[in-house]
Amino acid sequence: MTILIVLLCIAILIVLISVFKINAFISFLLVSFIAGLALGLPPAKIPASIEKGMGDVLGSLAIIITAGAMLGKLVAESGAAQKIAKISMQVFGQKYIQWAMVLTGFLIGIPLYYGIGFVLMVPLIFSVVYRYKLPALYIGLPMLAALSVTHGFLPPHPSPAALVVQFKADMGLTLLYGLAVSIPAIVIGGPIFSRTLKSITAVPIASFSPVELADQDLPSGFKSFFTALLPVILLAAASFLPLLLNPDSAILPYILFAGQPSVVMLIVLIAATWLLGLSQGKKITAIMGIYADAVKDIALILLIIAGSGALKQVLTESGVSNQIAYYLQHVELEPLFLAWLIAALIRFCVGSATVAGLTTAGIIAPLMEQTHTNPNLMVLAVGAGSLMFSHVNDAGFWMFKEYFGLSLKDTFKSWALMESIVGIVGLLGILLLHLIIA
Repeated sequence: MTILIVLLCIAILIVLISVFKINAFISFLLVSFIAGLALGLPPAKIPASIEKGMGDVLGSLAIIITAGAMLGKLVAESGAAQKIAKISMQVFGQKYIQWAMVLTGFLIGIPLYYGIGFVLMVPLIFSVVYRYKLPALYIGLPMLAALSVTHGFLPPHPSPAALVVQFKADMGLTLLYGLAVSIPAIVIGGPIFSRTLKSITAVPIASFSPVELADQDLPSGFKSFFTALLPVILLAAASFLPLLLNPDSAILPYILFAGQPSVVMLIVLIAATWLLGLSQGKKITAIMGIYADAVKDIALILLIIAGSGALKQVLTESGVSNQIAYYLQHVELEPLFLAWLIAALIRFCVGSATVAGLTTAGIIAPLMEQTHTNPNLMVLAVGAGSLMFSHVNDAGFWMFKEYFGLSLKDTFKSWALMESIVGIVGLLGILLLHLIIA
């Protein structure tokens, strides 16, 4: 009955948005209240649950998305995006530009959380799209597939890293196996799948439409690439420097502070203001005007993401993920496939890959010990399952839809299907590895 209620609530949300054209944020709030009542949450606690869900998702993303939008608009307005696109096309050529996007997404995705990587890479994607009149999904989906796979499969991302600890797996082996599984998942879900989507018309957010400038007015290649990659450099340094320092080092707390994503984005925004603004002859008032316009462009996106967080929290507090896991844990299936299936169903119901992964871990751990399943492969199986079935209760779904200007139908046909493809290909790769190393 619980799963039926969840399915009905998701159906109501889709109908409100796509059929009755109700604003997505309002639709999320209405369905969150309906879901809370139908799933038996105390009525007086439902508003607090909704507020907590909105606060949790915005608490982790508001600064990143807002600062990322400001950075992206400055990159576009200053001509840095034009310069990056021009150099990328010179190096790879239009024929291989997809593979440049895949490689960039993979390298960016290893140290960065998905949401940060998405926000930072969207301006680069759109700069290539606008400059060379290429289909947005053809260029963007390969990069985002790489970002998504690294988020779900590879430590040091939150869910895989936590699963390594819970399953007592080996971090190095998990990363090695994860790389082997990731490559075919990215290739099939990214460059190959995106070639089937050329008929879908995407209208990328206008804020990132680059201004065509004369070559002599463009910032240098160093300034352009350095500014775009500075967040990655800082976050990577914050990840690796602590491994080289003594735990008692006096500078370690400051490195950890400077490595927080919100702090990194503020540092980068200050640097970009100088490198792509003031040093290029722009006045500070003009730069602040660019930033103000960027915030206007993404205000509704922030509200929609907050709404998805509200629904996720209501579903999580209702205990639906535990009920799904309870029904499935006694099913006679290969443990790796069972773990993948549980994670996939929880992901479908609650919308969060991290929640799906961590909930599955607590259920599957006893079975894994009884069957002596390889813990490194179990981490990957849960990670692959947690990427499945991304839809209207997932913040990533809405970020993709709104940034690329897609209809709900086309977002299902592109984003949701891509996420399921990488999850299925990942499972097949894991089962194949299991046969080889068993």
